[in-house]
Amino acid sequence: MRHRLSLEEYVSGILAQNRFVLSQAITLVESQLAQDNELALQVIDRLLPYTGKSYRIGITGVPGVGKSTFIEAFGLYLIGQGKKLAVLAIDPSSQRSRGSIMGDKTRMATLSTLSAAYIRPSPSGTSLGGVSRKTREAMLLCEAAGFDVVLIETVGVGQSETAVAQMTDFFLLLMLAGAGDELQGIKKGIMEMADLVAITKADEGNELKAERAKATYQNSLMFFPAHAGGWFPPVLTCSAVQGTGLDQIWEQLQNYQIQTQTNGFWQHKRQQQQTEWLHDTIKQLLEEQFYQNPSIKNLLETTEKQVQEGKQHATQAAADLVKLFLSP
Repeated sequence: MRHRLSLEEYVSGILAQNRFVLSQAITLVESQLAQDNELALQVIDRLLPYTGKSYRIGITGVPGVGKSTFIEAFGLYLIGQGKKLAVLAIDPSSQRSRGSIMGDKTRMATLSTLSAAYIRPSPSGTSLGGVSRKTREAMLLCEAAGFDVVLIETVGVGQSETAVAQMTDFFLLLMLAGAGDELQGIKKGIMEMADLVAITKADEGNELKAERAKATYQNSLMFFPAHAGGWFPPVLTCSAVQGTGLDQIWEQLQNYQIQTQTNGFWQHKRQQQQTEWLHDTIKQLLEEQFYQNPSIKNLLETTEKQVQEGKQHATQAAADLVKLFLSP
């Protein structure tokens, strides 16, 4: 079995919207091998002129909110509107075994069979909050392959949301109704990042609770700082099972795009995200080089033991190791 394709095969295959080549390319950018990383950089560099035309949407929500069910229903709706959809579902990976469930294609059984949809589960690994380090690159590859909308699903409510908000155009927060205090389980910072709050499972007699939750969130959002770009996040209700409310969510997404592209915020936000990507990558590369340095490897275990035993202050120990790393 062939390990990898050539640069030209990757580029031409993705531009031809070949799903197999796209999957191989995403596997390439997720690889930990140095030779794969170099080729992945070349592939993305060649495809960069063909990226940036999709609608990048981040989706998160509290546990049990039904993200996968919503994404499948919303994805089917978008395809019905003539869109081509890519879903990058960040899968929780075990911190002990490094294994990953990879069950998103099973949970989105109907969507995954359609030619206008592409679902890619990616293991979160050791990335902050469960966001794959290579999600940005995978998103660019999907854009080059001609997908109009790219949905990025996060593991859950936590630090990963900040990372997702920094790589998407629109941040959609899914919430449940009737689960006690409507504001429990959601951090204020997550609410402030949301461009739209959708109350899910507004069906089977739960409609009244959903409407009450909608009013609660609408009132709460009034006290948050003004949204950049002049947008006020709406609160809507929906049912993925019945397919209700999805058209209203898409309408608001379109309204946001029109408003922010008109006032220039859309492009400004993307430019800021590129700068953040640059600095994030610098930090990641420096950290990798630090821990791979032979001198650091030789001293790290001893230094850790001294810090644990209180023989050395953690700050001083870190400063000494960094000085050693930077020394000629």
